Amino acid sequence: MKLVVFGLSISSSWGNGHATLWRGLCAALGRRGHRTVFFERDVPYYALHRDLTELADGELHLYADWRDARQTADRHLADADVAIVTSFCPDGIPAAELVLASRTRLRVFYDLDTPVTLACLRAGEPISYIGPRGLSDFDLVLSYTGGAALSDLRTMLGARRTAPLYGSADLTIHRPMPAAPQYRADLSYLGTYAEDRQGALAELFIEPARRLPGRRFVIGGAQYPQSFPWTKNIFFVRHLPPAEHPAFYCSSRLTLNVTRRVMAEMGYCPSGRLFEAAACGVPILSDRWEGLGGFFEPGSEILVAGGSGDAVDALNLPDGELHRIGRAARERVLAEHTADQRAKDLEAAFEAALSGEPAGPSASDVSSLMEEA
Repeated sequence: MKLVVFGLSISSSWGNGHATLWRGLCAALGRRGHRTVFFERDVPYYALHRDLTELADGELHLYADWRDARQTADRHLADADVAIVTSFCPDGIPAAELVLASRTRLRVFYDLDTPVTLACLRAGEPISYIGPRGLSDFDLVLSYTGGAALSDLRTMLGARRTAPLYGSADLTIHRPMPAAPQYRADLSYLGTYAEDRQGALAELFIEPARRLPGRRFVIGGAQYPQSFPWTKNIFFVRHLPPAEHPAFYCSSRLTLNVTRRVMAEMGYCPSGRLFEAAACGVPILSDRWEGLGGFFEPGSEILVAGGSGDAVDALNLPDGELHRIGRAARERVLAEHTADQRAKDLEAAFEAALSGEPAGPSASDVSSLMEEA
């Protein structure tokens, strides 16, 4: 198949989780004989932190303005099997209009930020990447979030057919490796700063650091403010490119996963970092959210913390127990959560959509819902 994707970014992993997901997925699709053409608006903040310039099994088109991209995009859509528009694509609405007017066999929307999309809709806030007809004209709507989010996409945005497409680990990158001294940590956390993660980060990372002054805590990420409550035993590593993530994880005795509040409230929204760290064989401590047990078994494949006391208890576990949990998590990833498995999931979703679609709300119903919101 030839897939044409209009997305946020694949060329820069700075400050977003879309890029690493797409890199692993495009590579896996390439191994299965497919070709991806990715359109990305060339914005300054990603250009300054670009860590990928071409796709091994496809094409990357960086454009300055939608008018510059439209003709090339139209040409690629003419012989595409599948066209995908993603959430937070800067030109999501005009890209969707082009896709929906094309003769592409399957027209897909992939919401990598479903809880944010639905929260904005409920709050009556504008959604820059979805037009007034919602998602009712797409043949398939994929969601990074499962559970109730799938039915909400149908009832609130008119999606006719939905399917989850979760994050994954690219095993060509994420695998066990020797520890790097500069990243050495008793507890690490890798993630872009987000205000709605700060409460959980304070509870599960900063407070344990205060209680355990003899332990070493390391944060890696971007956009952390000067006002962040650092302690003497918390060390900071500025944004790391994906190639450095395995060394970062493998230098940790335990690594932390914290879910954004709106995603944790909806549940069934595993961060790609979960799968990446687990693929490296590193034991993970996670906040608690509905559906977590569907991806890793709490207590045996992942540790779950409800507060700072649980985090301290996890740090006090013997090395042997932590190693056992890390190995079990890696085995689970190898069985269920690789980029190659997600490529198979994607193929299955395409095949199901092409075989027929269930009825959903009409476009006029969706327009009314969006106006009411």
